[in-house]
This record gives sequence, structure tokens and C-alpha cells, in this order.
Amino acid sequence: MMMKISIITPSYNQGQFIGQTIESVLSQKGDFEVEYFVMDGGSTDNTVEIIKKYEAKIKNNEFKGLNNGISFYWQSKKDKGQSEAINKGLKMSSGEIVAYLNSDDIYLENCLYNVYSAFKNNTKAKWLTGYCKIINEHNTPIQKNIMRYKNFWLNHSSYKKLLVLNYFAQPATFWRRELLDTIGFFDERIHYTMDYDYWLRIGKKFNPIILKKYLSGFRIHSTSKGGAQYIKQFNQDLETCTKYSSSPLITKLHKMHNFIIKFTYKIIK
Repeated sequence: MMMKISIITPSYNQGQFIGQTIESVLSQKGDFEVEYFVMDGGSTDNTVEIIKKYEAKIKNNEFKGLNNGISFYWQSKKDKGQSEAINKGLKMSSGEIVAYLNSDDIYLENCLYNVYSAFKNNTKAKWLTGYCKIINEHNTPIQKNIMRYKNFWLNHSSYKKLLVLNYFAQPATFWRRELLDTIGFFDERIHYTMDYDYWLRIGKKFNPIILKKYLSGFRIHSTSKGGAQYIKQFNQDLETCTKYSSSPLITKLHKMHNFIIKFTYKIIK
């Protein structure tokens, strides 16, 4: 049986970028099947029009790189936020490997092939994370020193280090759907660091494959959470850390790291 990879894109008013996001998924190539869900929260811009355009392209068989085809589903309904949209898609999915890709981020060329190959060659591995580029509105790589910094920690990864700082890139992280039975779904009460919370839940039980290849692009722009609301994000980061660690030292180190990162972001922004 060929491997199926399920991707969920939560979406809301990202018409400027969602076409690139969808294109980056549908243009992947490899001997596996892709099941793709776009879970839109009732966008009022041109998002739905763009989704329909790609739905028509799939029906016309314009994406031929995937030997085993593409399954595509979308909806546009009001929801309670990003975490609920992701969970809805995950509950509908049937792929052996699952992940989510936000509607302003992209997969790089050969991303899913590299993920597929890594899981195929490591049958006991439960999850995987890799390198991720930081890009701007024009797809130009930015903040290269931050990318190098995260890659350094990724190359020397451990659970204790992950408690101190979140160096896992969400768009470059994938896991086996069997974890949904043991780990569960995303915490819908969390709106900024639901991914960090999930990595810490998985990481308590399983070590990830660290794939030293660039898999995705994380976009920072004026209205993104990483661009406009990074202070709230880092504050919730600390709350998440303390939920999974009772060590005063780890909490202190996380606070110190947050202070340094927020100061750095303030300068570069």
C-alpha cells in the first residue's frame, strides 16, 4: 500500500498568500498520495475564489507530479480559531502521515518526498522535523541569523532544550496519524503556541527524526502572528513551558531566552 500524506491548511482572509500555499502542496512530486484539506473560517476577502480556482485545476488533472493522485476537500465556515480548524481537518483525514500548513506559509520543492523517504526508511519513528526558511511577502529569505540559530539547536536537539526554547519549525514538522490516538489533538484553548504545546506532548514520549534539509518557508508579514503579535506568542510560550516542566531552572532559562529573543525581535522589526 502506498503512503498517504494528509495536509491541513487552516485559513482566514489570507487571499494574498493562500494561492502560493495551495500551489506549494499540489506541486509536490513523488510516489505517494496527498490528501489536502483547506479549512477556511469564513473569509470575507478573495480566499474562497482562489480555493475554487485550484479545485477546478485538480478536476482538470493539471497537477500530475503525484503518481497516486490528490484528494482535495475544502470548506468555508465560521470557526473558533486556528486550532479548531486544524482539528477538524485532522479528524477528517486518513493519511498515515499528517501535518498542517498555515495559509501564508509554503512547502519547498521535494518537501513531501523528503518526508515520505524519511518515514519509509525509519518505520519506528513517530514524528519528524526539519529546517525551515523564514521568508517575507515576496518569498525572499530574511532573518538568516535566526534561521542559523534555530538550525543549531535543532542539530543538538533534546527534550530539555525544547522546554527552554521552541526551535521546531511548525511548517517543517510531520507526524504519524497514530499519535492522534495516543497524544490527542491540538488544544483549542491555545491560539498562539498550540504547536509548541503539541511538540512537548509528543516529545515527552518519542524522539523525532531531525531531517537536516529545508522543507518549508515560514512567512513573516505585517498581519501574521509572527509579525504583529510576537510578544503575546512568547508570553504564551512561557506558560506552555511551565505546564510541562516543574524545574525552576528550566523556567528561569526559558524566561531569560524569551527576554533576549523579544529584545532581538524589537530591534530587527
